[in-house]
Amino acid sequence: MGIMLQDTIKSQNLFERRKNIVANGVGVFNTATVQDAKGALIKDVDGKEWIDFAGGIGVVNAGHCPSPVVEAIREQAGKYIHTSFNVVTYEPYIELCEKLVEILPHGERTKAMLVSTGAEAVENAIKIARQATKRPAILCYTDAYHGRTMMAMTLTSKIGYKLNCGPFAPEIYRLPFPNFYRYHGNRNHDEFVARELQRLHESVHNLVDLNNLAAIIIEPVQGEGGFNPVPQKYLEGLRTFCDEHGIMLIMDEVQSGFCRTGKWASWQNYNVVPDISTYAKSLGSGMPIAAVLGRAEIMDAAASGTIGGTYIGSPVCCAAALATIQFMKDENLNERAVKIGSIITNRFNILQKKCSAVGEVRGIGAMVGIEFVKNGDPSQPDGELCSRIIKNGAERGLILLGAGTFKNVIRILSPLVITDEQLNIGLDILIEEILKETNI
Repeated sequence: MGIMLQDTIKSQNLFERRKNIVANGVGVFNTATVQDAKGALIKDVDGKEWIDFAGGIGVVNAGHCPSPVVEAIREQAGKYIHTSFNVVTYEPYIELCEKLVEILPHGERTKAMLVSTGAEAVENAIKIARQATKRPAILCYTDAYHGRTMMAMTLTSKIGYKLNCGPFAPEIYRLPFPNFYRYHGNRNHDEFVARELQRLHESVHNLVDLNNLAAIIIEPVQGEGGFNPVPQKYLEGLRTFCDEHGIMLIMDEVQSGFCRTGKWASWQNYNVVPDISTYAKSLGSGMPIAAVLGRAEIMDAAASGTIGGTYIGSPVCCAAALATIQFMKDENLNERAVKIGSIITNRFNILQKKCSAVGEVRGIGAMVGIEFVKNGDPSQPDGELCSRIIKNGAERGLILLGAGTFKNVIRILSPLVITDEQLNIGLDILIEEILKETNI
């Protein structure tokens, strides 16, 4: 015990200092510390090495400190750090928007804007949609996560993220997310989707006035909500519904974007194009940058000065994002995500056959979640089991993240530069802990 204490004393001291000085409301998902990080590995302040299956909550798809990104940050910081794009136009902002439009086209002509965070991107997307339609109402979904600023927090579903933070933004309406695993009952997949689309069409009679509805916002693959992919036919039906009624379809790709699902955006897996979409996280390899993209005529509907902010598209962050996109192309990280996802899914599927506590294995590409339930019942989420597995993994040097409204999903967000050996060592630890906790 004394050796273990000695091995972790610096981390313990750092964490105690955190508790003494940092507001308690700042979440603690893991008690690991960091001294330096590279690729898919983190070294803590005691020198212990960790395998990272959290990726900074999906921020380091390109890995920790990719060399070209670090160099781009250094080079740009030596030129100019801030002028504000509202005041002085600069090349990195323009070039990044051009690159984003190239890899994420929204129809015949696309425009972009840059901000600092995913929540900011969502806030601005809503403002653009409202100005484009001259309507106030927004429809969102249960289990959604869109951020912690006021509009974004209102759109976010989970109550625990917004306790005592109201009153919330008005004209926000919510439908159940079409989660087939949890809610299909006796229906097959097609019957379930048909029922959920019927619910969508009924919503304009019993939930929100169609003539007031500006936009519907959805995560094609829910992040915090538990890595729930929207059914293909539902997203197609949603696109048709929006087209028929002049409603903007907004897709939130903050966690699912930039190679995580094997595409630049998860909507590209569905071949369903949004009117507006939002990005952040892995766009900048850890630098605070986000983007809103959309059809040009929609983006241009926002009046001058109504969107943006002081730090929109920091030149240093733009340089990081440009280097990140090029690195992702050079390393074929979209292709790598598909391979990583296949390895994870195959191993989890084998586990599921022998472990009834594993309710479902799901995801797209390397965005894979494993849901834990009691008695094989989708309506009995087992958050306690999930919590123990995450804690046990940390004791063995594996950083894991939970997800889901009931905290019963482990989500895999390992950097896409992780080696097969590192990935399988991490999966060995995770699967061993699942088997141990379920007495198999």
